[in-house]
Amino acid sequence: MQQSAADLARLGVEPLAVTFEDADAARAYVAETGLGWPLLVDTDRRLYRAYGMQKARLRHLWGAATFRAYWREARLGRFPRLPRADTRQQGGNVLIDPGGLVRFHHVGRGPADRPPVAGLLAARSALPSRP
Repeated sequence: MQQSAADLARLGVEPLAVTFEDADAARAYVAETGLGWPLLVDTDRRLYRAYGMQKARLRHLWGAATFRAYWREARLGRFPRLPRADTRQQGGNVLIDPGGLVRFHHVGRGPADRPPVAGLLAARSALPSRP
């Protein structure tokens, strides 16, 4: 998503990343990745549960799609770090409009299951422009 930051900004999308890891791990992640968006620490995972992000099934964690995703990242020189936390926690993407309505909701089955950013951009583009 960070590669599409300019497109997101042009459409008025203000990304917020969420982690269930502690504040020290969150700071390390920001330093490591150069994340330019706010990062919310949700150690009790209330937000994850509120959006239906539970525990992934093992077959989704270590299936062919995951290995392909890691291979693509490795070819770009980005190697996954060893997990320090719960690798079974599902992630996802949620687009909430300024009125608080969920306009896009995707719960990933595993680390390789992310919607194309184009889907988020299309969902935002379908909304009326912000005043």
